[in-house]
Amino acid sequence: MNPLKWAIVGPGSIAAEFAAALNETGETLYAVGSRSLEKAQQFAKQYGATKAYGSYSEMLQDPAIDVVYISTPHSNHYEYIIESLQNNKHVLCEKAITVNSKQLQEVTRLAAEKDLVVAEAMTIYHMPLYKKLRQLIDDGIIGRPKMVQVSFGSHKEYDVNNRFFSKDLAGGALLDIGTYALSFTRFFLSKQPHEILTTVKRFETGVDEQSGIILNNAADEMAVISLTMRSKMPKRGVVAGELGFITVDNFPRASKATIQYLDGTVETIEAGDTAKALQYEIEDMRRYIADKSHKETLDLSLDVMDIMSNVREQWGIKYSFE
Repeated sequence: MNPLKWAIVGPGSIAAEFAAALNETGETLYAVGSRSLEKAQQFAKQYGATKAYGSYSEMLQDPAIDVVYISTPHSNHYEYIIESLQNNKHVLCEKAITVNSKQLQEVTRLAAEKDLVVAEAMTIYHMPLYKKLRQLIDDGIIGRPKMVQVSFGSHKEYDVNNRFFSKDLAGGALLDIGTYALSFTRFFLSKQPHEILTTVKRFETGVDEQSGIILNNAADEMAVISLTMRSKMPKRGVVAGELGFITVDNFPRASKATIQYLDGTVETIEAGDTAKALQYEIEDMRRYIADKSHKETLDLSLDVMDIMSNVREQWGIKYSFE
């Protein structure tokens, strides 16, 4: 398979990191699009893109593009994914892939109709460590899984105008950091939860500032998730089984985990490299396009989006554009 021709929608900081990862993996950064032609040209010059566009729509109509990476705020993801698919491009989209289940279901249907790949750039689905940990759990290393615990606290400065707290831009902890915590959780649960309990403290703009979420599924596996946007907490995930528990610190791009067994013995598991997190996403996307093996991670994204939509419905939080 020849190198893919990639295009980037939204040349921000994560896009710069992604462009560098493309160059490191030998893929082709063909085009970059921005609402500002000058910004697109500067980005293209810095990262070696062949073309720069001052219009997303104009770029997406370029027939030479194979796959689009979308890194705009998630409030815009749906429209750019749909437009990319309508122009016959595969799509890798930053988290959260959409803002609600209805949007993601529509995206999934259109991609299937056009035989195109859509995947979420959720690091947890692509890091080698997680693939290794799930295999170890499937092999019974901690016995039957019983409980998942995840915490993620990010201290955002008080600013009612910041996108993190804006209802117009799908702000709040759930879609910004909760998507990581729920992706970790769903990755290790054997079944989608059927029971969802939650409580929330709202920020003054009406979005979720902090929350607690409890999940339960038909396999009697439970999960407890705690999130906050105004105080720092460890990014820590724990998967507990009958024979021991796995702890993953700094879990979004983790390359190391520990297993503590019932007798107190501790084992360290290592796989992959944190610095190569986006390269793993690129490598998986290339494989997905080659063999259409993306369904497992897309199903995880759908499940996580269903949970987040359910949680927001319980909270009564609806974004201004929904």
